[in-house]
Amino acid sequence: MSDTTKQWIAHKMKELMHQKPLSQIRVMEICRAAGVGRPTFYYHFRDKYDLVAWIFFHTAETTNIIDAEAAANSMRQMKQDLVFYRRAYEDTSQNALWNYVLAYFSQAYTELAENLVYPQKLNSQLRFSIRLYCYGAVAMAKEWILEDDVTTADDLIDMMFHSMSSELRKIYFPDK
Repeated sequence: MSDTTKQWIAHKMKELMHQKPLSQIRVMEICRAAGVGRPTFYYHFRDKYDLVAWIFFHTAETTNIIDAEAAANSMRQMKQDLVFYRRAYEDTSQNALWNYVLAYFSQAYTELAENLVYPQKLNSQLRFSIRLYCYGAVAMAKEWILEDDVTTADDLIDMMFHSMSSELRKIYFPDK
């Protein structure tokens, strides 16, 4: 029941974001659209930004971040829901989606590297390289959503993976 409620609230949030920017949407408005009380909303989400991040993560968590086809499929899904993602990425508040996405991918790539090479071998330079790659990849994905109607999802992912430092490529793609 809990996940169904979250999905329903998320669906209504997406509808609202098709009508106006995130900054103009209030929690009471989300509750009214979803037909739930504020306690129900706050049981599931800290605030509207947490809800927007949950919508993103609901898809991202099922994506293999080092599989080009899976990553490109996720990017295509974002383009299919372009209004939502543009409005989410246009928001520049302190709780902007950008911050959640960056933290998510930095953690996901770090944990994957730790699993592939053992934590003790992941020195400060490699950890820095992971964060640097994630900053760049997330910024380029944001730019792609906001401004790029030409580059395909496959080409974007290919360029991202090829932009990894050679040290990171050895970790994530040892057979290539």
